[in-house]
Amino acid sequence: MPSFPPPPDEHPLRGRVLDALIDVGMRPSIDSDGDVAVRLQDQVLFVRCTDSTPPLMRVFGFWRIDLDEEVDELTRLRAANAVTGALNLVKVTIIEDRLSVAVDLVAGDDLDLPSLLAATLDAVLGSVHSWHRTVAGLTGMDLGFPDDGPGEDLGVYGGWDDRPGGE
Repeated sequence: MPSFPPPPDEHPLRGRVLDALIDVGMRPSIDSDGDVAVRLQDQVLFVRCTDSTPPLMRVFGFWRIDLDEEVDELTRLRAANAVTGALNLVKVTIIEDRLSVAVDLVAGDDLDLPSLLAATLDAVLGSVHSWHRTVAGLTGMDLGFPDDGPGEDLGVYGGWDDRPGGE
């Protein structure tokens, strides 16, 4: 059943988000929590809209961590911290056996919302890939990602930061 934007006076930001995602060729829906849900690269991501002053939105997703038992909680948290520290706006954390990635944005009326949402959704998925690559670097595990896949190589494998100029 298709989801239609609400009337302009009811959840105005959510209506703008739905329109923006449709404009970039996606097929969004509204989930039972009232969040906008969208499928991208076989992953379901969400946009939570808050009609406040200024209007706010959180683009986020959750993924079940299915790694070998040898990847302990500290390693998972270190990888999450490395991605969060290396990327602007992206917050990565571990909640029980789930990886959570979120980006919080102020959604002013003058924003190019379709471009912003498309870039933010890509950033969330890229951050998931970066987290997996960082775990692989910290543990020496081969997680089967191609070297040219999406996501940034954060260079945090041997210590806090192995990039030139890192501490």
